[in-house]
Amino acid sequence: MAINSNMKINGERLWDSLMEMAKIGPGVAGGNNRQTLTDDDAKGRALFQNWCESAGCTMGLDQMGTMFARREGTDPDALPVYVGSHLDTQPTGGKYDGVLGVLAGLEIIRMLNDLNIKTRHPIVVVNWTNEEGTRFAPPMVASGVFAGVHTLDWAYDRTDADGCKLGDELQRVGYVGEEKVGERKMHAFFELHIEQGPILEAENKDIGVVTHGQGLNWLQVTLSGRESHTGSTPMPMRVNAGLGMAKITQLVDDIAWGHAPHAVGAIGHCDVYPNSRNIIPGKVVFTIDFRHPDKAVIAAMETQLREGAEKIVEDIGLQMEIEQVGGFDPVEFDKGCVEKVRAAAERLGYSHQDIVSGAGHDACWINRVAPTCMVMCPCVDGLSHNEAEEITQEWSTAGANVLFHAVVETAGIVD
Repeated sequence: MAINSNMKINGERLWDSLMEMAKIGPGVAGGNNRQTLTDDDAKGRALFQNWCESAGCTMGLDQMGTMFARREGTDPDALPVYVGSHLDTQPTGGKYDGVLGVLAGLEIIRMLNDLNIKTRHPIVVVNWTNEEGTRFAPPMVASGVFAGVHTLDWAYDRTDADGCKLGDELQRVGYVGEEKVGERKMHAFFELHIEQGPILEAENKDIGVVTHGQGLNWLQVTLSGRESHTGSTPMPMRVNAGLGMAKITQLVDDIAWGHAPHAVGAIGHCDVYPNSRNIIPGKVVFTIDFRHPDKAVIAAMETQLREGAEKIVEDIGLQMEIEQVGGFDPVEFDKGCVEKVRAAAERLGYSHQDIVSGAGHDACWINRVAPTCMVMCPCVDGLSHNEAEEITQEWSTAGANVLFHAVVETAGIVD
């Protein structure tokens, strides 16, 4: 049996599942705060597991707490087709970032059950641990361990702002599995995600066929100056770490504009010490995020940053340390998987365009160990990592339908 355009997911059921999951870890402005390995994350995991087991799946759990819900195929020797994303959110996150990809994977299983369709390859729905990296930096930690980018011990040793270790929190919430991370072999991996950018909505496209992912470079900068009274310290005698950060902020923006149109750069996190109204900052710690689809350009941006920052701190009299705290090379997704996504969009009559993902995703690491591709749907005004993040039910349904077709065609329908 071949997959045909009449085979579609239940869009209302998917939407209802999204809204039900959003009740766990509600934010203060309509979104979600379900940060990784918190009590609310554990509640979201439990609900997901209950839904998967009700759909006839068996649940696997690895040492990083990543969840694998498996629907069996007819061929015991066929490698599974994996599909999924993440359930953790930013502190002020939306209801769809990551969650759509996990629950759309579950909807694939539910619809296959409804249609009584068997596939040759098993299908496994994945919830990767700590994709966001907001509590335990860097992002995409569990998929990074799976792909051999990080070691398990290194990941366990990541700490949050309160000094809690990732490994200890995994134990606390009860999600440390016995399965060794990375032992699973994949036939392919597909991830559906909201775009987190404005292109698809602006171009009035239903589907983004993700061909590449931007590379990312996270640098943590520590500037050390001298604390002194804001009122009684003469301007020529100040060693103002905050001033250094301000000038470097402008430098980062200039560097990104200098590599237009694909480069982006910003300072997203900063700590100012002692953070008092009448004390000149003696120390600041901040992170720089550079991204571009060309590895050489990312390297050039870092070189410019280091050279320009050295001049800034010399002029002010500051000491500076720069440490890379995260990053990955640009990604080219598997051409075969990309073509399955493109063909699915055309078969279903959805408007679509090729797109480069500006954000990092678990698929970027898994692409190292298995044929991988992503599907994107629009989001309103391109807004994400914000409680005001919004999509329409029609967009989620279109994305999930394309995902369904790509995954099921890859898994192979059995007559």
